[in-house]
Amino acid sequence: MKGKILNAKDLLTIREEYNRFKEGFSWTVTICSGAGCVSSKAGQVKEQFMKELEKHNLQDKVLIKVTGCMGLCDAGPLLLIAPENVLYCYLTPEMMPQLVAEHFINGKIVEEFTYIEPQTEKRIPYIKDIPFFQGQEKIVLKNCGELDFNSLEEYIARDGFLALDKALHEMSPEQVIEEVAKSGLRGRGGGGFPTGTKWKLAAKNESDQKYIICNADEGDPGAFMDRSLLEGDPFNIIEGMMIAGYAIGATQGYVYVRAEYPIAIERLQAAIEKARASGLLGQRVLGSNFDFDLEIRIGAGAFVCGEETALIASVEGQRGEPTQKPPYPSDSGLHGKPTVINNVETLGNITTIILKGAEKFREYGTEKSPGTKVFALAGDIHNTGLVEVPLGTTLGEILFQIGGGIPHGKRFKVAQTGGPSGGCITGNNLNVPVDYESLAELGAIMGSGGLICMDEDTCMVDMARYFMDFVQEESCGKCLACRVGTKRMLEILERITQGKGQEGDVELLIELAETIKDTALCGLGQTAPNPVLSTIRSFRDEYDQHIRNDYCQAGVCGDLFISPCENSCPAHINVPGYISLIAHGRPIDAYNLIRQENPLPSVCGRICTHPCESKCRRGQLDEAIAIRDLKRYAADEAFKLEEPLSDPVLPKKDKSVGIIGSGPAGLTCAYYLAKLGYDVTIYEKHEIPGGVLAYGIPEYRLPLDVLAKEIETIKRVGVKIKTNVEIGKDVSFQKLKDIHDSIFISSGTNVSLLAGIPGEDLPGVHPGLDFLRQQDDFTHEDMNGVIAVIGGGNTAIDAARVSLRKGAKEVHMFYRRTRKDMPAHPREIDETLEEGIFLHELWEPIEILGTDRVTGIRLQKMKPIGFANDGRNKVGKVPGETMTFLADRVIVAVSQHTELYYTRPYQFDLSDNDTFVVNEDTQMTNVEGVFAGGDVVRGSYVAIYAIADGKKAAQSIDMYLGGTGELYKGDAIEIPMDINETELEEHERFPMDFLPPEVRKDNFQEVAYRYHRLNAMAEAMRCLRCDYRI
Repeated sequence: MKGKILNAKDLLTIREEYNRFKEGFSWTVTICSGAGCVSSKAGQVKEQFMKELEKHNLQDKVLIKVTGCMGLCDAGPLLLIAPENVLYCYLTPEMMPQLVAEHFINGKIVEEFTYIEPQTEKRIPYIKDIPFFQGQEKIVLKNCGELDFNSLEEYIARDGFLALDKALHEMSPEQVIEEVAKSGLRGRGGGGFPTGTKWKLAAKNESDQKYIICNADEGDPGAFMDRSLLEGDPFNIIEGMMIAGYAIGATQGYVYVRAEYPIAIERLQAAIEKARASGLLGQRVLGSNFDFDLEIRIGAGAFVCGEETALIASVEGQRGEPTQKPPYPSDSGLHGKPTVINNVETLGNITTIILKGAEKFREYGTEKSPGTKVFALAGDIHNTGLVEVPLGTTLGEILFQIGGGIPHGKRFKVAQTGGPSGGCITGNNLNVPVDYESLAELGAIMGSGGLICMDEDTCMVDMARYFMDFVQEESCGKCLACRVGTKRMLEILERITQGKGQEGDVELLIELAETIKDTALCGLGQTAPNPVLSTIRSFRDEYDQHIRNDYCQAGVCGDLFISPCENSCPAHINVPGYISLIAHGRPIDAYNLIRQENPLPSVCGRICTHPCESKCRRGQLDEAIAIRDLKRYAADEAFKLEEPLSDPVLPKKDKSVGIIGSGPAGLTCAYYLAKLGYDVTIYEKHEIPGGVLAYGIPEYRLPLDVLAKEIETIKRVGVKIKTNVEIGKDVSFQKLKDIHDSIFISSGTNVSLLAGIPGEDLPGVHPGLDFLRQQDDFTHEDMNGVIAVIGGGNTAIDAARVSLRKGAKEVHMFYRRTRKDMPAHPREIDETLEEGIFLHELWEPIEILGTDRVTGIRLQKMKPIGFANDGRNKVGKVPGETMTFLADRVIVAVSQHTELYYTRPYQFDLSDNDTFVVNEDTQMTNVEGVFAGGDVVRGSYVAIYAIADGKKAAQSIDMYLGGTGELYKGDAIEIPMDINETELEEHERFPMDFLPPEVRKDNFQEVAYRYHRLNAMAEAMRCLRCDYRI
């Protein structure tokens, strides 16, 4: 481009010339050069790509554009090829020869280089089909990732500076302000103050000089919206500032940007120089009487300089400290002159509003929060990056549809908006629209657009400590409230996370926070306590757990536990300890160490849902340690011994305890009480002890002989088990109270619930738990047909797999949500599908069909309609879409409940779900001396939590009967502490041996049948030893 741009005609001429230039190429290749992709070697990718083009003589057929951030930062470096609009991701220079040869020479899409959808794990080559982009509406980011940030010609070709020309030649300053006011644009820097109102206040003040300042001092952790706009579309920000200057009568503008943004500074400075050289900056802009120039002011990165009066001081060369308001900058700002300070994103909206009109802008967003908002997605989310959505989009849509949800199968916990000045938004509010009013009602703020997603592994106390540490570090120190108040708050939070918290600390935090909010000088200081108040309001229980129980449920506060895996184990087994013993060839010692905290290692080694593995830090490198399988290995090795292992017991006491139910909670409680010397008797209504372990879990998962051996080790410490004794029929509850000094109720959830639909009483319809309990009564001839199973939990999975092994021709499972939302364990689901069982997602039964016998099911099609508080989809009916499925038998496995008829005369406190209400610290019910645990308290749940309840109840019963509450676990076992300090190498798990599907699906042999000794030891050696302390 030569010469000055004097008017709109020149702009149109440049646009026509650029479009003719583009027509000379067969392809346009856009290479993302946002800061994230630059750090991932996007420059090297570009260089190698150009070399490959030259090698094939394609350099004259491909227009290469280097752009700002495309948004999908997690998948970078990115390369988009038009006209096909195929997006290639995760690129390296080494991929370029194949990409050029396949795509440009052979005309084939290189599938393995395309985007992977995180939920389905399918490749999506076309950018229009990627959910991340489908949910967005781009106003501010309309050019980011599409135009060459260094090309003034391309910016003009995309209607650049036409808005400025319109404002200068078709509108008065007052009309410009009125149009911005009509648009409803609110400040995107955090406060949400109406932009038109701010401009009006400055415009009405007479002065010989006025200023426009663009606030690019983006300091919130996790935020990079402003940086990306400056890097990817600098001319748009320049044009927006010029329109603002014209509207208020300013002739000078400044962009205040932090020194940590060198790429943004470099690109913005180059854009300013090009605009100045072309006559777009300077005197008589576009042939008008409007003069405007622009300079960059680089800040030192002080967070407080995001506050407008501190920013002005810094621009003036003074120390960046806030001052009292009024006067406001619109009256007396930079150098005492009227000044408007707008955020980068705010200014990025101006060209669209002026060029297309306020009404067009208001087509997006809500009545009180029009337009779109740019968010920087960060934290525990698949698609980290930059997104722009209409205001009013729900948080769930942003995080799960656009953001792709939470990695590694974790559950959503909280989102933080507004950075250190904001608040947390819990799962209960995933369906709340994200706009200024709705967030304020939740005690949060929009902020500048940093949106940090956090999963279940986030400790809210530690998060509050992090933000308070940030604020305290960044406090300018001018006012006492912020300087000292935040310091005191930080000290309390640090004490709590170190296990030194005291009763009253939370109340003191609240008092300090309210005082700081009321007395701090500036908005940053006044909002500094928000994250603390927000986390206390939503997660008070976590503060109390830290203070009262020295427990961090997220496994973050390392002073409170041995290791994250031990902390997350409900039974608090020393996981690194027994893994180390296995690695050193001592599986029997490992078994004994496990039994100090859990008397059912062999059972848990087979059926535990292993929450410990979800916290394993090795999983951040490659795969989590196979903690459950190693427990199973140690138990299997111990059971090979000819002589039973010794299990020391304290001398007998003169008190007895009766236990109702021989499931995992009852067996555990009995074991620890017997070791303390109590006379313990378990009453079991069925013929075989074990409760749901014996009757609800098939032998291909938990062989009965393994369970029997485990129960035998418990009986050896003196536990008596009376089978075929049903409380309330064979013996009254009162009699139990009379003959025992204390009672523990652990009868489980042993009765199946039905779905509550017509036809469930037909012959051939079986409740899930009843079917598993009675499976031996069914012959292959009985089951030779089509079986339909309703449900998505472990009972449904087991019922389906048992049906297949019993001779079913086909087995079909119907679940009302999607596979990823099924409560069954993922490994069990995978094994089920491997065996040829069919899974039908998003179908809910509405009627079981038949007259004298079941003939099928009528089902209603469902669809996702929102989000549950853990991030799972809520579902609703698809109107008019039903189907009939023909089946010979139907198994209804939706839930279970417990029978407590024998307790009714005693007026126990029960929940709405007919489970016992107990003291969380002791497991005691409201009836003196009667304790309860496991599923009769929690509802249908998993074994390891029942074991934990039984263990806690044993401690409480001992204290109730006069003991100390300290369980007797035997002698200490020496644990090797030699640490492998060689450099870590990624390595997948060393697997167990599994029966292949074709071998196992027609019998009840154990599916996971062996962990080879060498594999087990090698797997144990992968442990990072998080328990090691220097």
